[in-house]
Amino acid sequence: MKLDSIAQPVAAPLTRAAIFLVVTLSPGSDNRAAVRSLCGDLAGLLRAVEFRDLEGGLSCVMALGSEAWDRLVGPPRPAELHAFREIRAGARNAVSTPGDLLFHIRAKRMDLCFELATQIMARIEGAVSAADEVHGFRYFDDRDLLGFVDGTENPRGAAVIDAVLVGEEDAAFAGGSYVIVQKYLHDLDGWNALSTEAQERIIGRTKLSNIELDDSIKPTSAHSALTTIVEDGKEVKILRDNMPFGRAGHGEFGTYFIGYSRSPHTIEQMLENMFVGRPPGNYDRLLDFSRAVTGSLFFAPSATFLEAIGEDQPAAVAVTPPVVAPPVVAPLSAPRQSDGSLGIGSLKGEIPHE
Repeated sequence: MKLDSIAQPVAAPLTRAAIFLVVTLSPGSDNRAAVRSLCGDLAGLLRAVEFRDLEGGLSCVMALGSEAWDRLVGPPRPAELHAFREIRAGARNAVSTPGDLLFHIRAKRMDLCFELATQIMARIEGAVSAADEVHGFRYFDDRDLLGFVDGTENPRGAAVIDAVLVGEEDAAFAGGSYVIVQKYLHDLDGWNALSTEAQERIIGRTKLSNIELDDSIKPTSAHSALTTIVEDGKEVKILRDNMPFGRAGHGEFGTYFIGYSRSPHTIEQMLENMFVGRPPGNYDRLLDFSRAVTGSLFFAPSATFLEAIGEDQPAAVAVTPPVVAPPVVAPLSAPRQSDGSLGIGSLKGEIPHE
């Protein structure tokens, strides 16, 4: 059997609203079956909600954590899938928190996001427990609550595919993407007590115009410097779709970081640079005002693979490389051709018993 591997909408355009829903899977074969069924039906659920406003830009990416992959899919596994690795350095801590499934729901309207999240949870009620749910919003001209524009260095056009989608290096999972999420809470009182110039040196950009500071005046500890990863003379990009969130009455102000990447190593290196420092001790001073309270790593398989989980598709299938939507248009690009048969492994009968 031959399938065209279609990527999930990881490169969907930036939206005004988003819900980040992380859940843990309850023990038991019935609970596994309920989640596997959702994998096959998620596209239909999305179409049903999307039909209420076809211009609403509704999308959803579903991703699986390392333990959930073993329980729901079994071997083989994506080559670099593992639990989020905690980082501790002095008072700074990139925590690792529970998370088996991630639903990244985006739309121009929060009601569309909320309706889809409601329908998803209704389908798997009792099979999962919510670990974290954040409702994000776009803040003025794409700024975070610290007042700076977020996501400036995202890749554009065809560069997105190269940056975020697994290719022939792990051909059985081509079209998938690794995703790391972290929930950061900000000390806005402390941050706002700084001068604009001090804030700009911490971020590495001007606050009003969003221009990157010249290397001659930008500190090596600037956020933009430490999160720039260069390998073999070429900058390695990731795709961020961060969102501000908060509860003003509770004094809670934050940024939900979500990064998609072809390899989790890229984001992990960024985090090490931020928390430990490059060199060690030269850490990201933004962490003096922001702390991570969650941290999880997932793999978002291709939409084709995800649907096959729900269909209990057996044994190996031949997969062509992914067809992916450009980041600003809906139609899919033409699929690239592949020669051999690429086994994605058995999706039934090889999952360890609980």
